[in-house]
Amino acid sequence: QVQLVESGGGLVQAGGSLRLSCAASGRTFSRNAMGWFRQTPGKEREFVSAISWSGAMIFYADSVKGRFTISRDNAENTVYLQMSSLRPEDTAVYYCAAAGAGGWGLLQRMTSGYEYWGRGTQVTVSS
Repeated sequence: QVQLVESGGGLVQAGGSLRLSCAASGRTFSRNAMGWFRQTPGKEREFVSAISWSGAMIFYADSVKGRFTISRDNAENTVYLQMSSLRPEDTAVYYCAAAGAGGWGLLQRMTSGYEYWGRGTQVTVSS
């Protein structure tokens, strides 16, 4: 089992920045591929970014590429999402996720590629 707790959300003006953190506990975190997703009311959870256990592979949704940066600190059991140049359309609940022992497979952009989820943190970007 992996327990995930997100933090760092809040209210920010358009053009501003936030850094989300996801603290992991439980089984060995350093071997889990990780991802960030977001969801707004009435919509499906959408992929934002993902990082392999070593950090060698990183993926971004086109909508955040060049503005968001994912990173991880395996010594601290934490994954981060640095969000810059925020837009009102980035407003959502952001969820941290961890893949199972087998990794993503080819599903790093899909919710089905992840076995563990946090409860989410709200990000609101005002115009």
